[in-house]
Amino acid sequence: MSAIAKDSPTLAPRPSGGLTQSVKDSLVVAKRNLIRMTRIPEMILFGVIQPVMFVVLFTYVFGGSISIGGSTDPQRYKEFLMAGIFAQTVTFATAGAGAGIADDMHKGLIDRFRSLPMARGAVLTGRTLADLVQTTLTLVVLAGVALLVGWRTHENIGKVLCGFLLLLFLGYAFSWIGALIGLSVRTPEAATSGGLIWLFPLTFISNAFVPVNGMPTFLQHVAEWNPFSATVAGARELFGNTMPGVPKTVTGAWPMEHPIIASLLWSALIIVVFRTLAVRKYRSATA
Repeated sequence: MSAIAKDSPTLAPRPSGGLTQSVKDSLVVAKRNLIRMTRIPEMILFGVIQPVMFVVLFTYVFGGSISIGGSTDPQRYKEFLMAGIFAQTVTFATAGAGAGIADDMHKGLIDRFRSLPMARGAVLTGRTLADLVQTTLTLVVLAGVALLVGWRTHENIGKVLCGFLLLLFLGYAFSWIGALIGLSVRTPEAATSGGLIWLFPLTFISNAFVPVNGMPTFLQHVAEWNPFSATVAGARELFGNTMPGVPKTVTGAWPMEHPIIASLLWSALIIVVFRTLAVRKYRSATA
């Protein structure tokens, strides 16, 4: 008697090793994305040019026109502005993160990754870590440009570095929003648009570019409870760029009274919520 063998679909074995395996897989994917970035240098170049343009334009176009604490001194505005520009830069990287994941989806790469014995979420974690490295490089260049145009800090180096880490933590949190958008749309172009359309009101209805006390009352409440505003205020505090005559809060909002703690809490909450949603979407998303 002969037995007839039937082909059955081969399923990728589930990875073992728990957290250690997840970290290893995430680092492998991060390395793959970093290598890809080095082979497409224009990705990094264009990512640097836009924030540099914002620094130059805001500094020299609005520097002598906007009153900060009752003064239109351009130097005061430079020190007020830079934390906002830094925060805008790390959050605008969200669009690039979403577009990259959407591109991988469009090419079928995500489906191939899902067939491998990898930890759940490693593909997305690796991608967001690679984006964090790129954002860090952009932030270093931007800080150099800011120093050239006259920005100065007034705290010790430890606090200044903590200010940049606070900004990067927010950028990493927002990259998970970009990951979810990238998995939810059909094309990289749609991911780029979807990643920017909500960022403009988030960044401009805030304390990043002007004090909130000049806004209508209802917008003051929105701005002071905005996670973006908390990070900007926290970074200013750590940089020593708080301005005399500019109150911490107009509406008495708790995040503006404790901006560093509020920023950490907001960023952690965004990561928990959107990482959960993105990993769930990753399991079911199709190209």
